[in-house]
Amino acid sequence: MDVIREFPEDIRTRLSQVAEQMGVGEDDLLLSFVGDALDDCEMSVRRPVVPDPPSLFAEDEVSEAAPVIEPENSLPFSFIDLFAGVGGLRLGLEAVGGRCVFSCEKDKYAQKTYASWFGENPAGDVMELSQKGMIPDHDLLAAGFPCQPFSIAGVSKKNSLGRAHGFKDRTQGTLFFHLAEIIDRMQPPTLLLENVKNLRSHDKGQTWNTIQGTLEELGYVVFDKVIDAADYVPQHRERVFIVGFRRDIFGDSPAFGFPAVPEATRPKLRDILEAKPDEKYTLSDKLWGYLQDYAEKHRRRGNGFGCTVAKLNGTTRTLSARYHKDGSEILIPQRNRNPRRLTPQEAGRLMGFPEELVSRKAQVVSDTQAYRQFGNAVVPAVVTAVAAHIVAVMREAVVSRSGNGCVLKAKKRRRRRLNKVADELSRRKPK
Repeated sequence: MDVIREFPEDIRTRLSQVAEQMGVGEDDLLLSFVGDALDDCEMSVRRPVVPDPPSLFAEDEVSEAAPVIEPENSLPFSFIDLFAGVGGLRLGLEAVGGRCVFSCEKDKYAQKTYASWFGENPAGDVMELSQKGMIPDHDLLAAGFPCQPFSIAGVSKKNSLGRAHGFKDRTQGTLFFHLAEIIDRMQPPTLLLENVKNLRSHDKGQTWNTIQGTLEELGYVVFDKVIDAADYVPQHRERVFIVGFRRDIFGDSPAFGFPAVPEATRPKLRDILEAKPDEKYTLSDKLWGYLQDYAEKHRRRGNGFGCTVAKLNGTTRTLSARYHKDGSEILIPQRNRNPRRLTPQEAGRLMGFPEELVSRKAQVVSDTQAYRQFGNAVVPAVVTAVAAHIVAVMREAVVSRSGNGCVLKAKKRRRRRLNKVADELSRRKPK
């Protein structure tokens, strides 16, 4: 690397010695950790721009966990984006220094939006990826694995049809195990998974016990918390976030904690609304009459189903993937007129996506598909808040816990066969 030759002789000498001790090349060492690593080695060099930093965690051991720490600046790290949707996890991780090295999404319309937003076409079916060597090494695996088998709406629908659900659903319920196969094969140092709130209570807790137990059997210390996005966007949207740290890298007690509730005032629905939305989003007299009658019928039965006209200075209900049907869960009041649906642009703003991505000009799919995509998405701001705390643990491990300030190296664990893990878990009694 030309830049190394321009360093003072004493720094070149010390860099060469550290690289030799680690058994890596000088170029690799400089690219992976030129800033913090050399600072810890008492070197004073300017950090160059590194568009493609190698994995932070390569191959050696690490000491026990540090005390709980607060997030600092971003840290360059690599991640993969599985079940990517339109990239909510990706945007959140990029905001704290992450660099996506691989993405996967099966839905062709979501693929189209993702390609337009990020300039790359996601790979297809994750079930095929678990059998092929298509995935590069990475520091963090991110996945918003499908909600349908574990969501309240999905369970109710399948119960009414007499169909199995959750892990008994052979079409989608086994997708987590394909994810587990990828985790087992790639052994990423950290995990960030997202799912619906109902995941923890589904099937009397058996679903969550199986997921948590599988991750622990694969060598991870697991943290989970339900977070409401209403502190970041004007929408109640509770999702469970699952964070995993490899025990052989971070120890049995990683210094991780989920973010505290922001102190700032919650955002208001009014702030994301368009000044002059198209008339086509206003409900017809027929549809508005039907929705009111439907809501009244359910009120008389004592349940909460029905339409909701949102408060402009408040927070909406959860935007769902079915919003395109009638918009009943979030209706916008209009003076002297029937209420209206959110526009696709407002739906994107309600999820907290950047304006340049959700503008009408940027929309590359139909309104129906846009509503579905935003209804299935994760709020990027919540991901950023959680990821900042993950990065804090990674930074502490990279900078402070490796004695000479050099990048961590983790020995490859022996892989656990997923069928043996499943057999072990099946013998466990539910907690």
